[in-house]
Amino acid sequence: MEELLRIEDVYVKFKTERATVHALNGISLKIHKGESLGLVGETGAGKTTTALAILKLLADTADFQGNITYKGIDVYKMKEHELLDMRGGKISMIFQNPLTALNPVFSVGEQIAMVLRTHKGMNKREAMLRAGELLELVGIPKFRVADYPSQFSGGMRQRVGIAAGLACNPELLIADEPTTALDVTIQAQILEIMKSLQMEYKTSLLMITHNLGIISELCEKVAVMYAGRIIEYGTVAEVFTNPLHPYTQGLLGALPGLDDEKERLTAIPGNIADPRQLPEGCRFHPRCERCMDCCKNSQPPMTKISENHSVECYAKGGKLYE
Repeated sequence: MEELLRIEDVYVKFKTERATVHALNGISLKIHKGESLGLVGETGAGKTTTALAILKLLADTADFQGNITYKGIDVYKMKEHELLDMRGGKISMIFQNPLTALNPVFSVGEQIAMVLRTHKGMNKREAMLRAGELLELVGIPKFRVADYPSQFSGGMRQRVGIAAGLACNPELLIADEPTTALDVTIQAQILEIMKSLQMEYKTSLLMITHNLGIISELCEKVAVMYAGRIIEYGTVAEVFTNPLHPYTQGLLGALPGLDDEKERLTAIPGNIADPRQLPEGCRFHPRCERCMDCCKNSQPPMTKISENHSVECYAKGGKLYE
């Protein structure tokens, strides 16, 4: 399968007058053509920073180290016109916050049409007609192409952002919490659109979400993030049926089930690691019930458990690796 995107040993730090925030701490990922990868973890794990790093959209204060290549080309060595061609045309992103993702001085139709005119070479009339069709696709009447973002609710703005992200049938779609502000029926509709896009155009997908149900329905592989690191990686089937990292087990244990007879769900103790003062060794060890001395002193390596499953933990099911 053709490799589309490669992230190798990426570190991102944000330096302020008060502290240095270690957002990403050595993550490595690959996405192949037509592949769907889910990125899960608590708020503050570094999921959105990963997405912004892929498109070179990090703030000027960010200190970036590592390599990100798209089709073998280093993203951080691309010229400005190459970046503009890649963003929106080849790699598209649905941003997390619908209230800030749209420009308030342009109508929603104009903003979708801009993408089509830039990357598809459409004239203004063709682009506006297609913008109306895309709005219909996400559940908004096409006569609203002339309305401005302030005339829409948060959930409807999110749908406009999704329409813009899907406009050019990108090779890679990065979806950062795309269904958070949507009701259940529209959420299901958007997921079906993404599925059909993948099947028809072999679009690759990087789905960032807290919703593990969406990952199980939409993705082939999953990467679990904690404190700026990938701590477990594999196929959705293997990771969800046999979670090995205590953090992954905690995330899955916090989900309600129809067959569960538990009175209370399992909660992960403590708070997520502070990126300004990360603990030594395994980042998760202050919250881990199976913590050992080695966990406190050194960062565990990513260990391959099977062909489709890797985990970054000294203990597998409570036992030391051989």
